[in-house]
Amino acid sequence: EVQLQASGGGSVQPGGSLRLSCVVSGITFGRYAFSWYRQVPGKGPEWVSGLNDDGSGPRYSDAVKGRFTISKDFAKSTVILQMTALKPEDTARYFCVKYPVRILDVKIHYDAWGQGTQVTVSS
Repeated sequence: EVQLQASGGGSVQPGGSLRLSCVVSGITFGRYAFSWYRQVPGKGPEWVSGLNDDGSGPRYSDAVKGRFTISKDFAKSTVILQMTALKPEDTARYFCVKYPVRILDVKIHYDAWGQGTQVTVSS
């Protein structure tokens, strides 16, 4: 059974940084594409960033491009989202998802997701 466990959220001031981690278990980590989504109460999930099975081809939403960096740590089966220059509008619950394919395609629905971790950006 695949499991995705996110951590690293917290409360930071505008301009601050956080590093989110998503530990993946139950599957062969290097065979699948992954993404990070975020969601605020009352709204649908918003895609943030994703990458291919081998860690190549990172992509970002316009809202976070230039501020966030996604990567894979294959030794730890972990998907990382490094967030810098955080803004109040980045406040959300962030969760990672797995796709049933190797190459990222956000049109394909993900087939596994974790509980997520809360990020709050406020002065």
